[in-house]
Amino acid sequence: MTVRRALSFVLPILAALTIAGRPAAGADWPNYRGPDHNGISKETEWNSNWGASGPKILWKKSLGTGFSTTSAADGRVYNMGNNGKDTDTVYCLDAQTGQEVWKHSYPCPLEPKSYEGGTLSTPTVDAGKVYTLSKMGDLFCFDAKSGKVLWQKQLDKDMGFELPTWHFASSALIAGDMLILNMGSAGLALNKNTGEIIWQNGKGKCGYATPVPFTMDGQPCLAIMSEVTLFAVKQADGKQLWQFPWKTMYEINAADPVPAGNQMFITSGYKHGCALLEFSAAGAKRLWENKVMSMQINCPILRDGYAYGFDENIFKCLRLEDGKEQWQDKGLGKGSLMASADGRLIIMSERGELVIAKADPQKFNVMARAQILPQTKCWTSPVLANGRVYARNAAGDFACVDVSAAAR
Repeated sequence: MTVRRALSFVLPILAALTIAGRPAAGADWPNYRGPDHNGISKETEWNSNWGASGPKILWKKSLGTGFSTTSAADGRVYNMGNNGKDTDTVYCLDAQTGQEVWKHSYPCPLEPKSYEGGTLSTPTVDAGKVYTLSKMGDLFCFDAKSGKVLWQKQLDKDMGFELPTWHFASSALIAGDMLILNMGSAGLALNKNTGEIIWQNGKGKCGYATPVPFTMDGQPCLAIMSEVTLFAVKQADGKQLWQFPWKTMYEINAADPVPAGNQMFITSGYKHGCALLEFSAAGAKRLWENKVMSMQINCPILRDGYAYGFDENIFKCLRLEDGKEQWQDKGLGKGSLMASADGRLIIMSERGELVIAKADPQKFNVMARAQILPQTKCWTSPVLANGRVYARNAAGDFACVDVSAAAR
């Protein structure tokens, strides 16, 4: 083989290896908790070296009252809010400028109940469509570019699904041609193109978490947190595989279960605490349970054998092996978080401060912090997508912050 011919084989391989080894420069975030459903972005080429001046705020928008997080896909971002009385609006904005691409409004009451009220679920973007669910059960499928309503359902009045005490909060999970919701006793699957029912598990009160996909014995499954029970069901037909009792005060199970291999971490607020389960086709068994981490609304981040999250209003790290607390910090209030794949935690404090910290089991290791929202209630998880962090508070103040590598 000649040198030229050898190089013709070797150079493409080296180029492919070089590309594969590069850190992720940008990534869309098309649904609640991201494409991997674990709150961790693959994006790693982003800047958290802001200095004293903090990161640049690219644009701001007022969305109205709510707790919906952001979805970002194909150069657009999606979020929702209520006008403070009787109307919800779904917004599609240009990710770079914040300019409105389209919006869709529909009747929906604010329904404050021991909180500000407003929207709860997060838009889901898939294959050129956007799916949203209101707290009263208005399910929409929009064309992502134009905002045209392709189909809609009313899951409460028209389809008979019972409202839980604090109303529907599930975001849509897309799996193949199915749109899956935490709806009814243990889940609902609709055809994502038509809205027709594929399977359902009763019409009783649901929980507030979003269905989470996982694999058991090579089979696609779903973890669905109901009012008082964690259900594992087959993704294809909704058949119940096992269940684990998890009764919380006021039946508020809002944090998504987090699978890790053949284990699953669960947590709920009101000092219920957390547990690590081990599951198989035979069922789920408790490895340990304690009150170290009670996440009332948001979800934890798992990394390298540790869980990071809020015990009500105290930020903590615990060891997954035995549930032992590693450290705590009381300066963030009842906040929220996500992470990037390189081990940086992206945290919003309850008072609108963006905090970047290393996922460090030894200490709360803060790298940067800046006030990016007004100092009012902020319980909604931030989103990192394509070099920007999106954050909103309950009042609807919405900010886009430049954390791109070029911003250094």
